[in-house]
Amino acid sequence: MTQDPGAAKASFRSAEDEVAELCSGLIRIDTTNPGDNSGPGERQAAEHVAALLAEVGVEPTILESDPKRASVVARIPGQDSTRPALLIHGHLDVVPANAADWRRHPFSGDVHDGCVWGRGAVDMKDMDAMVLAVIRQRMREGRRPARDIVLAFLADEEAGGSYGARWLADNHRHLFEDCTEAIGEVGGFSVTLGGRRLYVLQTAEKGMAWLRLTARGTAGHGSMLNSENAVTELAETVARIGRHDWPERLIPATRAFLEAACSALGIDFDPNDLRQSISKLGPISRLIGATLRNTINPTVLSAGYKVNVVPQSASADIDGRFLPGYEEEFFAELDRLLGPHVEREFIHHDIAVETTFDGELCAAMVGALQAEEPGASVIPYCLSGGTDAKSFSRLGIRCFGFAPLRLPADLDFSGMFHGVDERVPVDALAFGVRVLDKFLDLC
Repeated sequence: MTQDPGAAKASFRSAEDEVAELCSGLIRIDTTNPGDNSGPGERQAAEHVAALLAEVGVEPTILESDPKRASVVARIPGQDSTRPALLIHGHLDVVPANAADWRRHPFSGDVHDGCVWGRGAVDMKDMDAMVLAVIRQRMREGRRPARDIVLAFLADEEAGGSYGARWLADNHRHLFEDCTEAIGEVGGFSVTLGGRRLYVLQTAEKGMAWLRLTARGTAGHGSMLNSENAVTELAETVARIGRHDWPERLIPATRAFLEAACSALGIDFDPNDLRQSISKLGPISRLIGATLRNTINPTVLSAGYKVNVVPQSASADIDGRFLPGYEEEFFAELDRLLGPHVEREFIHHDIAVETTFDGELCAAMVGALQAEEPGASVIPYCLSGGTDAKSFSRLGIRCFGFAPLRLPADLDFSGMFHGVDERVPVDALAFGVRVLDKFLDLC
């Protein structure tokens, strides 16, 4: 299907004009996910997204895994429907936010100082808005993507996807049966190192082991000697785990990133001194540093009910993440660190994901970025967190993180994920619209 160049320019302007408004509108719908199947749920946001798609002739389906836990799936016919389909997925839920900690209300969706502010602005209602803006404009113009696109706007990613991507993969697999590749969060954004802008494309992500540790001892009066105090046993175990120095493991995606980063900084890459390389990376060093090793962070402690009563048990929740290929090592080391009277159980357990930085889809992502920024350097990296790619990769789908944004050099983008004052530049959203529009022609 041919397109008049002038009309294409108009489409960019129209999509760019709409994207910030779409992002603000999504942020204003509170989809806080506390992780315990409470909260407002995603139903209102799902209905909002479905209406935006239906308005331009797309036929969306809302699928509810539990009351208020809703996802939206839709299919866009491509120019060549004999090819395997591409899945584009984003989640609608967000982590909690305390308004008192923010400079602007986290559910205001305010546009201020050139940015859209609010919870979800970078994680990931920005990508949801960019996809909607591009699809809406293309549908109005009758411009089909290169191949069929399956859109999925999902519930529950922030709690592991049990009510969203995992539930869909388990119960509605047919919706994705011809999808061989997928894009979602977190990749395609720029980082500036040594004055040089690089775009990072996510090809790997760590696995998840959210665990509850329980120590058991002997209950008794707080004034008595007690050598079997569960709180003491737990505290010692938590401190030991939290301070453990995990060994460095250099996976291919992280090596490729560090080699390119060191080149941009004009320094030699030394695989025998990785911490030195990481120390030069600025704010993104936290994100990349976490992909050099398995990690565990204690996050929740619970014990006792009265100051003069020694409780019989005490518990702690820990957030463990393991690198692709190192799950077995992770659990062996964790079990060695547990105290003799401490047991572990899963809150949520999911796989690590890794693919290679090659193939036609990679070429399309690189080409779309370079069409907008000629000569742009695009490099792979590993995400320290997790995404819905875990659920879709179980279906045999090759998953990448590609939510393109051109960001100011001084913006601590990675620090805003689950942080305060989350915001995304309006110009970055417009850039993402242009890149995604080109990508749909190339993919």
